[in-house]
Amino acid sequence: MILVALGSNLVSEEFKTSDLLLEAALNSLEKREVIILQRSSWYRSAPIPASDQPWFVNGVAKVETALAPQALLSVLHEVEAEYGRMRTRRNESRTLDLDLLAYDDQVIDEPGGLVLPHPRLQDRAFVLLPMAEIAPEWRHPATGVTAAAMLAALPPGQQIERLS
Repeated sequence: MILVALGSNLVSEEFKTSDLLLEAALNSLEKREVIILQRSSWYRSAPIPASDQPWFVNGVAKVETALAPQALLSVLHEVEAEYGRMRTRRNESRTLDLDLLAYDDQVIDEPGGLVLPHPRLQDRAFVLLPMAEIAPEWRHPATGVTAAAMLAALPPGQQIERLS
């Protein structure tokens, strides 16, 4: 199972809302050898760490591809750039954020490079809530804990709501 997180808290002239931008990003992935098998609802969430940034719209997609993990990560970065993502500093506002959460049961830790599963997924409601919606049975390959169990174990306080 390959899982990709999507997020946005800046809009553009072409895309007036983050959810429209995220839908367009999914279409762009499909043009690059990435098949969208399933996607979660969109969720609105407060930025982490807390700041005065606009709230994010987040979701998770289950995808299929013949691309290797590193090649898929490169495609994710290409799509981010297509939608105006600039990487200047950590945790800044962004038009598009695409994170490779998991690639089958692979565990990868490249110094300064790809880390799978995503190293902070177990701490973030904005990842776990949409992930548990479409893949509650997914198990972290290092810990064996399911997405649903990680979500249930989160401490209270992360602000997130499902968009209608």
